[in-house]
Amino acid sequence: MFTVADMMTPNPHTLSTSHTLADAKRVMAKYHIHHVPVTDENNHLVGLVSQRDILAAQESSLEHISQSRFVSALDIPLADSMHRDLMSVAPNAGLKEAALFMQKHQIGCLPIIDHNKLVGIITDSDFVSIAINLLEIQEEVEPLEEEGEEDGSDSLL
Repeated sequence: MFTVADMMTPNPHTLSTSHTLADAKRVMAKYHIHHVPVTDENNHLVGLVSQRDILAAQESSLEHISQSRFVSALDIPLADSMHRDLMSVAPNAGLKEAALFMQKHQIGCLPIIDHNKLVGIITDSDFVSIAINLLEIQEEVEPLEEEGEEDGSDSLL
């Protein structure tokens, strides 16, 4: 059985509660990721911020623009904007179970916790990569039949 430890991103990029949504946006852009775990000085998971959170903050700041001094919503500290009620799994959790859990709860990632410390993250993008790899393996094992050549009809591929 494959576990999340087999496919997770180990040692994910993290931020602390004193960082801002702007910091999270920069990390996401730099590393092409959509979720940033927030940890304390002991690498304990304390929160999570997603790209969706950043987009929502930018949208809400547009609604509150006034003639007075404007402060960007992205200057909000992560301590005030991160998700705290998180779901996580242990490294030995099964991949299928993790995928079903994410689907059931409609979440885009699962932090991986071992002995109360963040050791990795698995995301919906990781599961898309797994699906692509499985499809490629299936194609190697079961090549497409070329019926069009046998009966003279046109093939779709």
